[in-house]
Amino acid sequence: MNLPPHLTIREGQLAIGGIDCATLATRYGTPLYVTDQDRIVSLFRSFRDELSSRYPKVKVLYAAKANGNLAILRALAREGAGADVFSPGELRLALSAGMAPGDLLFNGSSKSTDDLSLAVESGVTVSVDSFDELRQLDRISQKKGKETKIAFRVNPAIDVPTHRKIATGLATSKFGIPHDRIRDAYREALACRGVKPVGIHCHIGSQILATEPFAQTARVMAEIVRDLVRMGVTLEFIDLGGGLGIPYHHYEEERAPTPADYASAIIPPIRDVSAELGINPALWVEPGRYLVADSTILLVRVNSVKKAHKNFVNVDAGFNLLIRPAMYDSYHEVVVNGRAGMLPSETYTITGPICESGDILASDRRLPPIGAGDLLAILDTGAYGFCMSSQYNCRPRCAEVLIHGGEAALMRRAETIEDLTATMQIPPWQKE
Repeated sequence: MNLPPHLTIREGQLAIGGIDCATLATRYGTPLYVTDQDRIVSLFRSFRDELSSRYPKVKVLYAAKANGNLAILRALAREGAGADVFSPGELRLALSAGMAPGDLLFNGSSKSTDDLSLAVESGVTVSVDSFDELRQLDRISQKKGKETKIAFRVNPAIDVPTHRKIATGLATSKFGIPHDRIRDAYREALACRGVKPVGIHCHIGSQILATEPFAQTARVMAEIVRDLVRMGVTLEFIDLGGGLGIPYHHYEEERAPTPADYASAIIPPIRDVSAELGINPALWVEPGRYLVADSTILLVRVNSVKKAHKNFVNVDAGFNLLIRPAMYDSYHEVVVNGRAGMLPSETYTITGPICESGDILASDRRLPPIGAGDLLAILDTGAYGFCMSSQYNCRPRCAEVLIHGGEAALMRRAETIEDLTATMQIPPWQKE
């Protein structure tokens, strides 16, 4: 099994950040998300350094939607990261983590007037997604006596080799302004009094394991940049979004591009157009999954094993805590703690406690023998894991633990039944 360096196996026991998984499960209970902070920081530095060695002005904005835990945002803020935020909640968390307003981009295709007002008051740059949004933001900014920096999100109409639900740069996507109308958007923005166009933005999708789509995007953006500069737009930054994927299959030779591969793909068109036009815009990028996905495992306990149409392994977490397999048919490796590295003996399907037939975390996996009470680790759950969890079936969400330098601590306590009802209220006609 090909494991990242923060995950190790010794005598069948899996450890993360040097701490045995059985110890963590005993201390904090299961289900349990466990994240290695040092792994995230190491990947961030590698990503930043590869880009910075090839281009003079680089800003790495962490895609906060991938994992919005405050402790993770704080760790990245201390490394100089900004953030791509998609909601008032993500905006406030990023600011609370110590990120400067100038290092944030407020993104999204459906911002409310309250969202836009908060962005204006916070002094963050807004990625504008439509002509309608531009006009609303201009009115709000003028009313508040502000000038809001903006970029427009371009829809580059680029197909990418990923799941259709996470391909965001398709011509049919809900995101962005079609690339053949983007020049009209900037012309209108230049005439506005409450906004100032200073950047251009795009994002083509997630979990992309080839570099050519990124290179193609950079070339499309470079062509648009030529036109914008000739129109009189002063570009402070060019944001190419994120989307770099990771290898989820650890028993196969699945390969993901490295930060060096990624940098080599995107920088030449941006560097060339900048030199041609005599401009010096910063290059912004928005990695999310790449930075956090493999940093985290989900520990689950086996409730029972049932031999039926298949060998069903019933565990104490389902799509209430990890919805990716049900939503995207996503693959996550499963490790049987205590028997890691042993030859497989049975084919198992790992299922959760949710009252849905689709509550399957892993289908038809060849694994060592599994019995009730065993501890399993589901790998690569740091991106779109806890952040997409729910309280479906009235199941409280689990705790999250952070590891750093061989120490472990809670970064989110487990919810209780009382938390489920804390926001509920009894209508007056039901009160005695």
